[in-house]
Amino acid sequence: MDSVVGSLNKTLISLFSEISLDVSLLFLVAVIIPGIVIFLIMTVNAIVAVYMERKVSAFMQDRLGPMEVGIFGFKGGKKFWGGIGQTIADAIKLLVKEDIIPKDANKFLMVLAPFIIFIGAFVTFIGVPFSNGLVISDFNIGILYVIAMSSVGVIGIILAGWASNNKWSLYGAMRAAAQIISYEIPIGLSLLLIVIVVGSLEMSAIVNWQAENRWFIIHSPFALLGFLIYFISGVAETNRVPFDIPEAESELVAGWMTEYSGFRWALFFLSEYTNMLIVCIIASIVFLGGWLSPFQLFDIPGIEIPESFFVLDGFYMGMFWLLLKTVLLIFVMMWIRWTFPRLRVDQLMYLCWKVFIPFALANLVFVCIWELLF
Repeated sequence: MDSVVGSLNKTLISLFSEISLDVSLLFLVAVIIPGIVIFLIMTVNAIVAVYMERKVSAFMQDRLGPMEVGIFGFKGGKKFWGGIGQTIADAIKLLVKEDIIPKDANKFLMVLAPFIIFIGAFVTFIGVPFSNGLVISDFNIGILYVIAMSSVGVIGIILAGWASNNKWSLYGAMRAAAQIISYEIPIGLSLLLIVIVVGSLEMSAIVNWQAENRWFIIHSPFALLGFLIYFISGVAETNRVPFDIPEAESELVAGWMTEYSGFRWALFFLSEYTNMLIVCIIASIVFLGGWLSPFQLFDIPGIEIPESFFVLDGFYMGMFWLLLKTVLLIFVMMWIRWTFPRLRVDQLMYLCWKVFIPFALANLVFVCIWELLF
């Protein structure tokens, strides 16, 4: 699969071949353009996800604000656009809000922390394909790269909690570090199932394998368990309810974000929703066929399927199917938030170390046996 950066670089070189421009400068431009697009995707995703989450909670809990607030004098009502004014007002408020740094805080580290978290989420997108042939850079170790880069954010969380010189921030940071590091283990073990079956870490190769065989979630009796462990661990990894212990409002005010406000707090917010998006995109790619349409499930050897059924596959429809699967998984995350109460710290660690990790290890063994037998 050719990468976006490589294609842009070739295009720019061919366009400016008559002008004596430095090749390294053209390559820099080819890198900056996808970077701007990724930033816009992250921003739009945060705004849309906040609006979507407020609508979901409003329907589940009969809240008035997200259902009624209009815009420019236009009343919302219980329709799709009801509540959109509140989301726009909050976005503007964050950008113009005063940015305060406590007197006794470590100013340099406190300013640096949100950017580390943001960069960790930002660079993860480099290895994520959005359709067949649409990836910033096509690594042959795609899954390993995504897991590694998504782990960078924990450094920023620890820095934010320690540099704030606030005991609640420090408590929240230590909780978050323990939680994220713990739940990375079942996530890695679940993704290892796909690597064993497919024989590749490359994401495009994983989707191509599913196109030739079947979606991995129905590959074997153990694949569904692997998907559930991955998805629930992903909810914990993104600090979503019922695993939002590091930023539990009733206990720690806002966790490691307590002393932050304005633009830097918005970076935390942006990164959290970006991590949700990444977790759901990876789940869609490795377990749910990625950019393949559901009609691929009916492509069974020996059964003739009309070609018209596969008209909904292709480059542009692939982006649609991947987005649809991702949005459905994000909706499930929001559904979980408004359904389950918050766990205690001991329950959180018990679930990871005594339930998910043993089951994930056993699942790994059973998948290996399944591959040897069938």
